[in-house]
Amino acid sequence: MKKVVTFGEIMLRLATPSYQRFIQSTELSATFGGGEANVAVSLSNYGIPTDFVTRLPKNDIAEWCLSELRKYRVGTDHIVRGGERMGIYFLETGAVARASKVVYDRAHSAIADIQPGMIDWKTVFQDAQRFHWTGITPALSQSAADACLEAIRIARAMNVPVSCDLNYRKNLWNYGKSASEVMPELVSYCDVILGNEEDAEKVFGIKPEGFDASQTGGAIDTAGFESVCVQLTQRFPEAKKVIITLRGSINANHNTWGGCLYSDGILYQSKRYDITHIVDRVGGGDSFMGGLLYGLITYPNDDRRALDFAVAASALKHTVYGDFNLVTLAEVEQLMKGDGSGRVAR
Repeated sequence: MKKVVTFGEIMLRLATPSYQRFIQSTELSATFGGGEANVAVSLSNYGIPTDFVTRLPKNDIAEWCLSELRKYRVGTDHIVRGGERMGIYFLETGAVARASKVVYDRAHSAIADIQPGMIDWKTVFQDAQRFHWTGITPALSQSAADACLEAIRIARAMNVPVSCDLNYRKNLWNYGKSASEVMPELVSYCDVILGNEEDAEKVFGIKPEGFDASQTGGAIDTAGFESVCVQLTQRFPEAKKVIITLRGSINANHNTWGGCLYSDGILYQSKRYDITHIVDRVGGGDSFMGGLLYGLITYPNDDRRALDFAVAASALKHTVYGDFNLVTLAEVEQLMKGDGSGRVAR
């Protein structure tokens, strides 16, 4: 089977334990995570070969990171070495009415200083069936945006389909360009586009009809998002499928979760999951993307089943600590069949 290639930054994640605040915690739990790496781990868990491409410095922390990726059978052969440091993000997990907080320490990370030409993309894509990137990478720096565009163009020239998760992060776009200036050209090459209501509005000025995320109370009318999908496909004619994740936030521990997929003029709506005791929601969108790509590869003629797999996989991710979605194919399929009892497996 051909591989899926993902490209982006992986960071050291330092999180406070047991819902503690930064100011009171005396220890931090260290793991790794990043949007594109998270997608690669999900796909690898489901049996899809993957290659994660990034730039890492030559130090012991980077070696530790590489060993973690290899533990989950993610290909690392095309990771280039150089630069001074890995990025870090600090996480304070919220509870009930107190929101989670993320503090980034990623300035001048190895991948932020990447330049076009550093990666031999023609070799990377020789046995690839898909290339995936997210809006986080071009937000890091102009050179990272240029390297991402280089990869996208070479992938398309080699007939490798390209997917993207818009993944808007307002705190990252600070090098003089806005997402609305940079993203349209990159997205124009994509056949699969994933986003949420904030991504579509902040990047492209596209809003769902009658939707206010602060007023949902966990209830979301999926039909209002069809206009978002239609507008995105009109703006980006290469897009064959547009997918919107739908999160209703009742509080920090209790969300509703679902999605919709628009393809060939048809809007497919998923089941809505009521996630009452969230363990870790970081990486939820990435787990959705990993599940979606698995579904599109495995069920190429069944968009509804691909969507259902993505939603079930990402619902389970909310029960797993860390960025990576460490659930099995059997567990996702069991939830898709309606078994969410959580009874002990003996």
